[in-house]
Amino acid sequence: MRSIVDFLGNNQQYDRVPQEDLTDCETEEQDTLLTNMEARTEHQQTKRYNFLYGIATGVGVAVICLVLFWCVHFRNGFSWSSDPALEFNWHPLLMTTGMIFLYAQSILVYRSARNFRKKQLKLAHGFLHLMVFILTVIGLKAVFDSHNLKSPPIPNLYSLHSWIGLLTVILFTLQLVLGFVSFLYPGLPKTTRAAIMPIHVTFGTSIFIMATVAAISGLLEKAIFTLNNYAELPSEGIAINLIGIFTIGFALLVLYLVNDADYKRHNLPEDGINLVDETHSS
Repeated sequence: MRSIVDFLGNNQQYDRVPQEDLTDCETEEQDTLLTNMEARTEHQQTKRYNFLYGIATGVGVAVICLVLFWCVHFRNGFSWSSDPALEFNWHPLLMTTGMIFLYAQSILVYRSARNFRKKQLKLAHGFLHLMVFILTVIGLKAVFDSHNLKSPPIPNLYSLHSWIGLLTVILFTLQLVLGFVSFLYPGLPKTTRAAIMPIHVTFGTSIFIMATVAAISGLLEKAIFTLNNYAELPSEGIAINLIGIFTIGFALLVLYLVNDADYKRHNLPEDGINLVDETHSS
């Protein structure tokens, strides 16, 4: 009888799993489960971002096409200084392409190309800013020439649109120069960059909003100045209104994509340590 009891006791000792081992197993399973859930969540967020980004890019391209159609079909195309009226048409096309579309791409590049290294994204971010600056300079020359070369000359910088536009360009240029010096070359110390980054991000988004406001006010100004029957909603008036609506839609999509923390880019192992929580720019 005793041998049976001993046998059962030994068997119970053999089958018993130590509590600490059971906890380790459960912890490992929970970690694996959480990792899989996080991976699935991130995959779904990336898919949603890519879908919305595709829509936003399509709307942005549509804005450029509408501006091009307006300038060619209703405003008789393009010229340079030989015809100031046609030279003006470069202004809405280049400013829309630069300060609206390409600038939006530059502030979204950290999220749109999240699998690239941060150094590569910085270079792409800076290159897009440079392209925006070049197009902006040409666009400003076009509008100043169209005023100054006309007989008699048209006054410059008197309208609300011109004031908003000029302030936007000045802030953008400062943002470009300070961003290049701070983050690319020669580069400021890490603590200084960490302090500058939130300001850089906030101003970047603010400048995009200002560019959108400038574009809408410019469209309205052009419609009022050139269309005597704007109140009757002529075909050119419809085209101008559509450009404005599509521009607002594009801006809203971009602002949503750049501000939603779910779409934030996470650092790759080779990126090193974040300066700050770069909610908007990464």
